[in-house]
Amino acid sequence: MIVYDLECRDGQHRFEGWFKSSDDYARQHERGFVTCPHCGSGEVGKAVQAPRLARKGNQLPDAPRAKTKAPVQQPEGRAVPAAPALPPAPTPPVPPSPAQVAEMMQTLATMQAEALKSSRYVGDSFVNDARAMHYGDREAETIHGRATVAQAQELLDEGIGLMPLPFPVVPPDQAN
Repeated sequence: MIVYDLECRDGQHRFEGWFKSSDDYARQHERGFVTCPHCGSGEVGKAVQAPRLARKGNQLPDAPRAKTKAPVQQPEGRAVPAAPALPPAPTPPVPPSPAQVAEMMQTLATMQAEALKSSRYVGDSFVNDARAMHYGDREAETIHGRATVAQAQELLDEGIGLMPLPFPVVPPDQAN
């Protein structure tokens, strides 16, 4: 996994992007999948960043040293500077309560329902309709429907943008 600091060229917003590799970033950038989450601009590039170097697995950090106030005297009479104080250990994040999780899920469901109001359900013809719109064989519109994981991957490989919905959608003809 590689993390890049990214910056949109239009609004100068900075944000992080996580990618499988630098090639994965390049492929997604070429296809226009890397966009600014703040303004939606597709004019995004890598920002200047400090390198993040990780230790090898066999290079474990030294054991924490005791904090000393005065230098320790060596047998030859040379003073050794005191070890620097270690920063406090970070506190682990507190997981959300069940009530908070339920509230977040409800908010997400409401957002999906609002988004689907401006989308047309096409069912099993989703893949064919998405291709036709992408290649200009029919007018573009916002649609939702069904596709297998393999079909979705094929669409992505062709540069056709799509996104899975977090919750299942009941087809209009089957709704109560």
